[in-house]
Amino acid sequence: MNYFPADRYFAYLNSPAIAAMGDKQNAVIIQPMGAIEQHGAHLPLIVDAAISIGVLAKALAQLDPAIAAYALPPLYYGKSNEHSTFAGTVTLRTETMLALLTDIAESVYRAGFRKLVLMNSHGGQPQILEIVARDLHEKYPDFCLFPLFTWRVPNVAKDLLTAKELEFGIHGGDAETSLMLALLPEQVDMAQAVTEYPYGLPKDSMLSMEGANPFAWVMRDLSRSGVLGDAKAATKEKGDRLLASLVDGWTALITDIYKFEQPKAYGDHLL
Repeated sequence: MNYFPADRYFAYLNSPAIAAMGDKQNAVIIQPMGAIEQHGAHLPLIVDAAISIGVLAKALAQLDPAIAAYALPPLYYGKSNEHSTFAGTVTLRTETMLALLTDIAESVYRAGFRKLVLMNSHGGQPQILEIVARDLHEKYPDFCLFPLFTWRVPNVAKDLLTAKELEFGIHGGDAETSLMLALLPEQVDMAQAVTEYPYGLPKDSMLSMEGANPFAWVMRDLSRSGVLGDAKAATKEKGDRLLASLVDGWTALITDIYKFEQPKAYGDHLL
């Protein structure tokens, strides 16, 4: 699995170099994060973290050298209590995640940087990132924070997956398994792959698992295997195409963030 380019890995820099760095207002500091949690019998615990690292490493490698962007050391652990009844899951409490991300962000701010991306590949914690980002921007108006989900850049998933898989295959299914076949194939055991979709979802109801009107759930409510989706359909070819599209999307997104200016509702434009 590819790791970050050495010249774009924040932890390889030294303190004097960071102190003397120019263009800190626009330099993009990126915190990749995932989870250590079960993904069925065919995938390792590291799936979400591996996806963040793999996509970001390749995006930074192909990014325009003129754009200052650096990866912080990955946050492997996350809030994974929806998987806590499955062996191997390591989970942080909400309060721990809030404190940890706040401390990291304030450290980045003290170093003089003003753009921080929280790059998350685990579906159980986007709301925490959003709370941290909003609260810190309120506290530091010149601090631009971006709570982002790895899969929300343009990608080819709709061309590769069935409609059922796009809706329900959210954990260890075709997409994640295919991507892991591209990133960490030696850690994928396709002989253990299963197909399992959620049990007992409301029918003829406005309520849904992750739609506009969601209900709270944990994995044991929906899946016996710990998988939601068709892992058996996964292939490395799909994974390679998914990875390439995510990398291109993130390359473009980092470029947009580098150019970003925080909107202001006051100034000479008012009539």
